[in-house]
Amino acid sequence: MVHTFFNSGMYFAVDCETGAIHVVDEAVRDAIDLYPSSSREELAAMLLEKHGLTESEADECLAEIDELAAAGKLFAKKRFSSDLVAPAKRPGVLKALCLHVAHTCNLDCEYCFASQGRYHGERALMSYETGCRALDFLIESSGDRHNLEVDFFGGEPLMNWETVKRLVAYGREREKESGKHFRFTLTTNGMLVDEEVIDFTSREMDNVVMSLDGRKEVNDRFRKTVGGVGSFDIIVPKFLALQAARKAIGKEYYIRGTFTHLNPDFMKDIDAMLSLGFDRLSMEPVVCPPDSPYALTEEDLPVVMRQYELLAERMIEERKKGTPFVFYHYMLDLEHGPCIYKRLSGCGSGSEYLAVTPTGELYPCHQFVGEKDFLMGDLASGITRPDIREAFRSSNVFTRAECADCGARLWCAGGCAANSFHATGSIDGAYTYGCRLFKKRLECAIAVNASALLDSAAPASPAAPCDDCTACEP
Repeated sequence: MVHTFFNSGMYFAVDCETGAIHVVDEAVRDAIDLYPSSSREELAAMLLEKHGLTESEADECLAEIDELAAAGKLFAKKRFSSDLVAPAKRPGVLKALCLHVAHTCNLDCEYCFASQGRYHGERALMSYETGCRALDFLIESSGDRHNLEVDFFGGEPLMNWETVKRLVAYGREREKESGKHFRFTLTTNGMLVDEEVIDFTSREMDNVVMSLDGRKEVNDRFRKTVGGVGSFDIIVPKFLALQAARKAIGKEYYIRGTFTHLNPDFMKDIDAMLSLGFDRLSMEPVVCPPDSPYALTEEDLPVVMRQYELLAERMIEERKKGTPFVFYHYMLDLEHGPCIYKRLSGCGSGSEYLAVTPTGELYPCHQFVGEKDFLMGDLASGITRPDIREAFRSSNVFTRAECADCGARLWCAGGCAANSFHATGSIDGAYTYGCRLFKKRLECAIAVNASALLDSAAPASPAAPCDDCTACEP
């Protein structure tokens, strides 16, 4: 299968099975589109009549397509099967925990999927003892894996700051005893960020995610304090200081926004973030019930798609001016990329990655927390619902019928299980709205990074290395 598209002034042909990407002209694009279903004579006639090519130019064009097809770089046959990701062949070790240290929040965000941090339950803070047991559980369940990841999450994790600091110290001690290495991250709304938080996270956190929705009026429409005051003026100076500290030592960070039905023109929010001085960005579609007044609609889709295109064009423009910035969803390594295992099996939720609540309950990921049908066990008893783990472990692009003939399947790996479940009632369903957004983001990511390669620059959005991932081991 070959997917062709136009983006950022360039025509592309992508072989969806091999990942081979070709920058072509309009005539070649049209010939590739018709190639599987047209005769040689029909293709040549189209090139002559529609594009004004000479006979020799048309012959040369078609010969190049023939050569690429023969080399398996266009129209490659499907070569991967479900055997590659059969549960018996998957390592099944735990690699990461989303540690819900606070089921409470000091903001009252109307669109919050976590019910203002409570996850449809009672407000709670994780105890130090529960957190220690979670880190022990991760070590015990990680097999031979060396690098382990822990995200301090909420609610607002800084509302349990002393416990966060103590757990990091405990993790560092356990590293020495176990031979493991913890990569800690923190997701924060910024309200409680101060010099101590900046200093500590700069030393100990591999990544910090800061929540800001862009324009002041957009941010303050949803991201208000419990007293109803907008958070923009409070958090922006704190985030700028946190970003400066992390840039100075080369550590990762992101400013993460949410766009909704009320701001589908989110490129204006990207512009606002850039004008403030932020340069590592992410904008995510809102997660909410479809009947919510801020849920994205079918009518929003053309606007949202155009924003992704404008963003790609802006990234190319800024790179050429020497002022590049990063957009999380356009981070795509065109030369190496993830291994086929990850391309087929996805994020690992429910098997390689779990969420832990303040009371020690275990869920497949943070978006399933509070859904009792997905309660997998707890830290005291371990996994008491292995059937849930096996359902997630068995889920991949081959178990999703809609993915079978989708050209993006080896990039999205079947998509988000939580989004699929909430849209269709099955983790193997397809959240079609999200699928369309992903495909547009993929096209834009290819354009941004191809442009950098064509200009002989470093890739615009370098992907993270595999490190010591055990996925490919037998």
